[in-house]
Amino acid sequence: MNRKAVLYKPVVKYVVLLMGLFLTLWSMTLGAERVEMHSSDTQRAETIPPRPKDGISGSEFARQTAGMSGADRQQAALAELRRGNIPEFLRNLKPVTLSYAPSGQDALTAVIWVMPDYLAIGSNEDFLRMPLTYSSATAIANDWGFILPTRKIVDAIYKQSTCHLKPEPLPPGSNMRSSEYYLKHRKMIRAERQRAGCPLGELTSGHKKDVVLTNLLLKKPGRLAIYGWHRRSGKPIQPLSTVHGAEYADYSHGVRLVSQTVWIDKRPKSIFDVLEDPVLAPLLTYEGEILKPRRLMDQKR
Repeated sequence: MNRKAVLYKPVVKYVVLLMGLFLTLWSMTLGAERVEMHSSDTQRAETIPPRPKDGISGSEFARQTAGMSGADRQQAALAELRRGNIPEFLRNLKPVTLSYAPSGQDALTAVIWVMPDYLAIGSNEDFLRMPLTYSSATAIANDWGFILPTRKIVDAIYKQSTCHLKPEPLPPGSNMRSSEYYLKHRKMIRAERQRAGCPLGELTSGHKKDVVLTNLLLKKPGRLAIYGWHRRSGKPIQPLSTVHGAEYADYSHGVRLVSQTVWIDKRPKSIFDVLEDPVLAPLLTYEGEILKPRRLMDQKR
């Protein structure tokens, strides 16, 4: 056999092995990039306690609290939430982008991270979206490092939602604040979500009014501000209202939590500082700056 051919075979084998190793490493790198790009669509809410193994379902919570007063039901809800008894899908926050162009300046862009749906008690398989009073909503938001949205944030969430659900009002009356109505509304929302083909975890809106922050609450202490319940046209059924007292909650209300960190032109900032900044606040609110947002988020105000 030719001596050159004998020497050539091991060299080729060595080169093939090196190329195979290179291609393997390259494919692993591409795979890592794909995972990273996919994971950028969500942000994990690490401040929420893990769901306890003995966490009750949404249906069971409704059953246990059926005969309670509104105040007692709120305390029971806070106890479950503080244990981390929420569906797994709510822990994966979704990005929402907002923009604003100051006069004569370049446009600014902000990215906030929000829960994909309204705060709920239970598991992915059986959960109950829980209407909360203003004091309950701010208490759990503060515990977990979140904040309530503004009207502009609520509108942006609706526009950017991948799942738009039709509002499902129930007849008004004394039962609006009952567990029975909470369950009835849950059934209607579930049917609407199934018709729309929306999986859990998608950014979803249209099915509840939002508890929101507004400067009106500084002028009207002891009140609750609600807004939203958007129709398919994008117009809300509920304009901004402070008609209810701070300890009011009915089946139509939802609490959507927003991370306290906002990214403006790819730099992290405190959302409280942004809301108080006359230049940056219009990114997140229609009202100019929000005065004393930390005070508004203080349930003892």
